[in-house]
Amino acid sequence: MRGLFDAEVTDASAPLAARMRPRNLDEIVGQQHLVGDGAPMRRAIEADAPPSCILWGPPGCGKTTIARVIAGETQTEFATLSAVSSGVADLRKMIAAAESGRRDGLARTLLFIDEIHRFNKAQQDAVLHAVEDGTITLIGATTENPSFEVIAPLLSRTRVFKLEPLDTADIRRLLDRALADPERGLGRDPRAIDEVALDAIARVSGGDARVALNTLQAVVDSLAGQDRAITVDDVSEVAQRALPYDKGGDAHYDTISAFIKSVRGSDPDAAVYWLARMLEAGEDPMFVARRIVILAAEDVGLADPQALSVAVAAQQATHLIGMPECTLVLSEAAIYLARAPKSNSAMKAYSAAAGAVHELGALPVPLHLRNAATGLMAAHGYGKDYQYAHDHEGGVAADQQHLPDALSGAAFYEPSERDMRP
Repeated sequence: MRGLFDAEVTDASAPLAARMRPRNLDEIVGQQHLVGDGAPMRRAIEADAPPSCILWGPPGCGKTTIARVIAGETQTEFATLSAVSSGVADLRKMIAAAESGRRDGLARTLLFIDEIHRFNKAQQDAVLHAVEDGTITLIGATTENPSFEVIAPLLSRTRVFKLEPLDTADIRRLLDRALADPERGLGRDPRAIDEVALDAIARVSGGDARVALNTLQAVVDSLAGQDRAITVDDVSEVAQRALPYDKGGDAHYDTISAFIKSVRGSDPDAAVYWLARMLEAGEDPMFVARRIVILAAEDVGLADPQALSVAVAAQQATHLIGMPECTLVLSEAAIYLARAPKSNSAMKAYSAAAGAVHELGALPVPLHLRNAATGLMAAHGYGKDYQYAHDHEGGVAADQQHLPDALSGAAFYEPSERDMRP
């Protein structure tokens, strides 16, 4: 079982990212909060006591690499499953083998499950007992938020380690290492490449080491037979920028959250940036348009009631014309809302009123506010002593109670100093 992860990939036909995969803790780039000197995971590995854990992070950040390093630097038998192609029967077979090895006094089993979020509840349930009693040490890798994709009983038996995208400096270190390594990297053919081109590869990778290294290899391969240095133009011709965005995943929710909070924070530059991030990555423009309408009422509110008209017009125009022209409409609306004065008094008023509804239930409507549609209803006091507002000075029946008796004098709407006055 260990051989799969022990073998060092040196075949020149293998992808550069596979050949350059770190072999030990010191070769890992990034994630220093986990594997740097004194970091919790490093201490556990050095103590030969790796915990059952979930490695959560975006593609290319080092989840599988860390699992391989743990396998290589601890006294364990390593088994691996992919949640894409394995089922409960495979899990049970692995666990049975681990139990047998445990009885025979062999090394404990470390089970790596890639894309564990793809396992359903029954499959995740199948490993619970083995994790709890120590039959296996589980390492699950996922790009999805474990809070939603991993069952609570399994989360309670594991530690969740959050991995971050690699920054540009980390990616540059990996690229430089690949260019200099004559055994696993590109060092046997030391082609010149200017710094601007390397920086471009680092940027286009989006924090994904696999994308960066394979892009470098693609650029080098594209110039086979040409005796010249690699330029940024060569990178532009080969690289395909893939924005990390999943309409049902964390990137979706994190980006729309950033957009909403930028508009709320009156930052038009940030608002239009996050808007572009969503639309250029393929987000449904109608999803964004609906959020803009909500923002107009929730955050601009009575400070600029016209904002709601702008937002609704933007939603309708987006539905009418679609992409790509609706980007102009949504940009205009986002900037308008970001620049507008802000008041959440309408939202707070409704929340307070809804709270009273839930707390006090269906309080009776005061008789004088009820509609006396029939003589019988009038005889029972419906509409009696009702004051018609237009008969009073200023069109306001100031001394008339409009709330139920139990809420007499309650104030749900508290005007903001930014609210427009009639």
